[in-house]
Amino acid sequence: MASQHTAEFRQEAVRVALTSGLNRKQVASDFGVGFSTLSRWIQLERRKLPEPTAQSDLEAEVTRLRKENRLLREERDVLKKATIFFAGQKP
Repeated sequence: MASQHTAEFRQEAVRVALTSGLNRKQVASDFGVGFSTLSRWIQLERRKLPEPTAQSDLEAEVTRLRKENRLLREERDVLKKATIFFAGQKP
């Protein structure tokens, strides 16, 4: 009789298999499941992930550039204030 594993158990096993650096046989053994079962869970999980699209890549790039732009503006404002402060002082 096959044992039923919870969704959380399956997700944790897949996460460990993909991120731990251990080989799948070791992870399957550690979790007490068969190698083929773990491989099937990984395949199912990968199918759930949306395929990256050019649009999502562009959106991520825009977000990164906006963050970088905001940081550069803040740095520029600090440098302007420092320049005004030090220009006003006499040696």
